[in-house]
Amino acid sequence: DNIFIERLWRSLKYEAVYLHELTDGFRADRVIGEWIGFYNTVRPHSALAGRTPAEAYGGDRPVDMKAKYREHARHEIYRRN
Repeated sequence: DNIFIERLWRSLKYEAVYLHELTDGFRADRVIGEWIGFYNTVRPHSALAGRTPAEAYGGDRPVDMKAKYREHARHEIYRRN
């Protein structure tokens, strides 16, 4: 069911794309990138009880890149064997 992605595209169009003159790919990349950041970290979502996706899914926590690398490397070893 793609109702969620349809809502995302509708929000993107009405809250960002239609409000800006996207004269080239660089401007489109900047406008859309800024909106996605806003959507994930500032804009509250009714489906998430008024929280942002970052709040709901822990995206506001710092990432331990060393631990992330170790986890990735461990999975790579298992995949090769």
